[in-house]
Amino acid sequence: MNAHLYLRASTKDQDANRAKGALETFAGDRGLTIAGVYAENISGTKLNRPELMRLLDTAQHGDVLLVESVDRLSRLSQADWEALKTTIKAKGLRLVIADLPTSWQMAVDGIAGEVLKVINDMLIELMATMARLDQDKRVERINEGLRNKRLENPEWKPTGKSKNAVLREQVKSLMSKHPTMSADQIAKLADCGVATVYRIKRELA
Repeated sequence: MNAHLYLRASTKDQDANRAKGALETFAGDRGLTIAGVYAENISGTKLNRPELMRLLDTAQHGDVLLVESVDRLSRLSQADWEALKTTIKAKGLRLVIADLPTSWQMAVDGIAGEVLKVINDMLIELMATMARLDQDKRVERINEGLRNKRLENPEWKPTGKSKNAVLREQVKSLMSKHPTMSADQIAKLADCGVATVYRIKRELA
């Protein structure tokens, strides 16, 4: 059985490939053949992630989608999570979560298999909800911090905006000067994540 490893980290400063070795060992121990590794630095709140979309486009019916934990796959809104689950099901993929033992069983027949599937689906749903709530709390803490800063100093402005603007212009310039250059090459030259390049391309389209 083929397995497609999906690895995600939220920022460029984090290592999306951190869990690669552990997932490769996990797959090998269960007789899975690694058909592809898809790693990207992008927020789990976004449904349209380049590497995740490439995985879903490449994987075949009956293949395994292997992730370290549910929050590596999703911190999505309920609507986007439902859309992702629908796509995974329509593709006929089996979702295996390394830190969720109920998802490990490749094939269980009869009533036992049905019961295990119900339990596993419930646990995945619970973990996805917890990941989403955790993300909501993070955003609220950030917004609260910003509100407090503005109360203390009405003229205060968040740092980082100018840096983002400079990066955007740099990526735009590279795309303009080198129209045949790949997103990966542009990302390396601009010292940013490939997801950032794709996002800027979409905004300019």
